[in-house]
Amino acid sequence: MTLLVVLLVLLLAWPVGLLIYANGKIGHTDALTDAEGTPGTTYLLAGSDSRADGAIDDDGTTGQRSDTIMLLQVSGGQTSLISLPRDTYVEIPGHGPGKLNSSYSAGGPPLLTATVEELTGLTVDHYVEVGMGGVQGVVDAVGGVELCLDYDVDDSRSRLQWEAGCHHADGETALAFARMRYSDPRGDIGRAERQRQVIGAVMEEVTRPGTLFNPVAHVRLVDAGTAAVTTDHDTGIVDLGRMAWAFLSASGSEGITGTPPIADPDYQPGGIGSTILLDEERTPEFFERLRDGELRPSDVETAG
Repeated sequence: MTLLVVLLVLLLAWPVGLLIYANGKIGHTDALTDAEGTPGTTYLLAGSDSRADGAIDDDGTTGQRSDTIMLLQVSGGQTSLISLPRDTYVEIPGHGPGKLNSSYSAGGPPLLTATVEELTGLTVDHYVEVGMGGVQGVVDAVGGVELCLDYDVDDSRSRLQWEAGCHHADGETALAFARMRYSDPRGDIGRAERQRQVIGAVMEEVTRPGTLFNPVAHVRLVDAGTAAVTTDHDTGIVDLGRMAWAFLSASGSEGITGTPPIADPDYQPGGIGSTILLDEERTPEFFERLRDGELRPSDVETAG
């Protein structure tokens, strides 16, 4: 009986202790606005390509840029994962027109959030930023992931070397897979699809029994994950858990993934290079459907 009590205490105490441990390791930053809430739960996921963590070669770039921008929306029984291309031509509050990722450079997470809210009409409830070095660490923590790409790649900028097909990738390869853009015929759109693929593959590995019931793996993942993640001040480990399950749902057969409707993938407004112009006629309805959980697969652009 004594042994049974000890086992029960351990079974109950371990997850609670792990949650407390993980929650205390998460970094926080100012990110949310005071905009009135909108239906559902909206997560803004941003991938930071700071050179400071050593995962990306220092090329003279200072500060940070937002390399990946995604909206995860849970509303009306529907879960949708929408990639917002970093070069999307937008109105940046207080700064005028520009590329979406330049809002991060100009004002950090708060301005990125405000710009996304201006673009979509959605109020962000949770802001989650992942450093590029974190992608590498988390992939290695789960023992690598299976990734697929149907063409060969020899890309000097991202250092991705890939033979067409599906391969088991370690953290360094997965990071290159997610970052590669110049050798992708679809540019930023194709990269967005691969970024979703990497995150989805990590989620699959995390939910495997060998990981779920392995305390050593728990600690390894918590250390790698919390080192990679920064959230708004109100988002904790439980919210991140909900986000992870929502991501899995969005990546499943009933979920919706893709990008908003695009009018011109090489729009040249002048002064800022090539941008991505969203379809002005279809985009407002697209984000209304996203808000209300009524998106259809035909509403999104895909990399297929």
